[in-house]
Amino acid sequence: MARYNRWQNESIYAAADGLSDAARRMDRGSFFQSIHATLSHVLWADELWMSRLSDWEAPTGTSRQTPLYDDWDALKARRAAADQRFLVWGDGLTQAEVDGDLEWYSGTLKRGMTSPRGICIMQVFNHQTHHRGQVHAMLTAAGASPEDTDIPFMPDAYL
Repeated sequence: MARYNRWQNESIYAAADGLSDAARRMDRGSFFQSIHATLSHVLWADELWMSRLSDWEAPTGTSRQTPLYDDWDALKARRAAADQRFLVWGDGLTQAEVDGDLEWYSGTLKRGMTSPRGICIMQVFNHQTHHRGQVHAMLTAAGASPEDTDIPFMPDAYL
């Protein structure tokens, strides 16, 4: 899933690069309004979850501060760096790091949480896919053409 994530992020960001900054920031009626804000939210959530699951630094602010990562080029660079970290993390992940429970404080629910670590890992990738689907629809409506999203179509270079 880390490889799929990288492939899809590269596709989405490349398609978004073809739009003007104003078009990326336009309110398109999605939960986070714009392409830029939604992509910023995804990165924020990735960083938050990985601060719980690994040694990543937790992001500042909240997921509702949109866009938390305001500069497009900086967002792209930070996304690419995060995707590389996902690959390294995933390649080194052991079964012992998947097993057991994860305890954390949910700022959304304002309480402590405990869930199986494997479920939390799936949440990271499921969350990315959910919001990338929203961005894909916004990009398509804006006239951009991201790549296919089906896992079997993932190029060998990403395997």
